[in-house]
Amino acid sequence: MGVVPPRGKRDLADDLRGALRDHPQAVSIVTAQGPDGPVGVTVSSFTSASLHPPLIVVWIGDGASAWPVLRTAPLFAVHLLHAGQSELSDLFARTGSDRFGPTTNWESDVDGVPHLLDAPLRLRCRTARRIAVGDHVALVGEPLEIQHTGGTPPLVRFQGRYTSVD
Repeated sequence: MGVVPPRGKRDLADDLRGALRDHPQAVSIVTAQGPDGPVGVTVSSFTSASLHPPLIVVWIGDGASAWPVLRTAPLFAVHLLHAGQSELSDLFARTGSDRFGPTTNWESDVDGVPHLLDAPLRLRCRTARRIAVGDHVALVGEPLEIQHTGGTPPLVRFQGRYTSVD
């Protein structure tokens, strides 16, 4: 019986990514207003953190194009997408794309936070904390307003593809 060599950190990262592909994750878009205009990014790590007080967490890669704005933004919005919004998710996932162009149905609120009008769930949040963990940052938000239309299957990622939950 031979000795199994220790696995490298890169191998473990690949193993973790592969294992987590088998667990569906809701797809959401985080938006904020920056000094040069609105920013947004697609994320698949969103969860509630606390009910008392109400807090949510989204995980943002520290290399994400929206991170320089989210690093200091006092307010942001999280939009959970419905099953028919995979193109919108892809738009906000692509670096360099015109995320707030004519094909995106959005408007700014009174504080300038961009809202995606077709998302079935939107949480307008005040930034409560930012916690760096590895190559991501936990962006903790205190919901100030929740708009939920309900009744539509969510967009999820499962095994590297978009799908829905009926």
